[in-house]
Amino acid sequence: MLTSSAANQTGAALGAMAFPVIGPVGVVAVRQLVSAAVLAPIVRPRFRGLSRQQWLPILGLVAVFSVMNVSLYAAVERIGLALAVTLEFLGPLTVAVASSRRGADIGCAVLAGIGVVVLTNPGPSTDVVGVGLALLAAAAWGCYVLLNRSAGRQLPGLQGPAVASLLAAALWAPIAVIWFIGHPPTPAALALAAACAIGASVVPYITDLMALRRVSTHMFGVFTSINPVWAALAGWLLLRQQLAVHEWVGIAVIVASNVLVSARR
Repeated sequence: MLTSSAANQTGAALGAMAFPVIGPVGVVAVRQLVSAAVLAPIVRPRFRGLSRQQWLPILGLVAVFSVMNVSLYAAVERIGLALAVTLEFLGPLTVAVASSRRGADIGCAVLAGIGVVVLTNPGPSTDVVGVGLALLAAAAWGCYVLLNRSAGRQLPGLQGPAVASLLAAALWAPIAVIWFIGHPPTPAALALAAACAIGASVVPYITDLMALRRVSTHMFGVFTSINPVWAALAGWLLLRQQLAVHEWVGIAVIVASNVLVSARR
């Protein structure tokens, strides 16, 4: 679980290092193509015999992959890795709270809302677009949790994400060609984007599946809370992104909210 979260945020930071050359769209395009190229021979997804009920969550995942990654990386470019990932983290937290009727969990949701206010420190200088993109990524991540759960119930192993990754790669291939004509990539930028794909997609897919076979989903949720912390460290070490005191406080409040919701279960 620690490996998954560390790889995810380190990969995101490496991808952000390629933004000056190929931008968020270029990084997402390479990430989708490389992820599919690695997952396909490992999982060997099967397209034949899939029912309409199985196709629906897969197609939903294709849309969610694109929206989640583009909006997150666009937010990272504007407001930094730690803030973007922490706000995106509200997605699965919302799903967890929405499935509960306990007053304490509702209180945790309110606490998370306070954390968002402290983290973003609304004012004239607030990057509203960046915050909005991060919240869009949060909504997409929440949908990803629900769709992946549905696909996991209907398809064995990593079949659902693997099929969705291949379809997403097919969707992004022409976009990549058009984008790179206007934004010629360098070998270094392509290598960073490929490392992002391995760290932020392939490794989490595999390690999350292995972890969920050994621990409960609630324990997994507790450990997922470390993602914003890893993002802050990766942003500091790799991107030289410093955080103010109020930003650390906001991250801590949101992380604590998720820990409380997960641990109570």
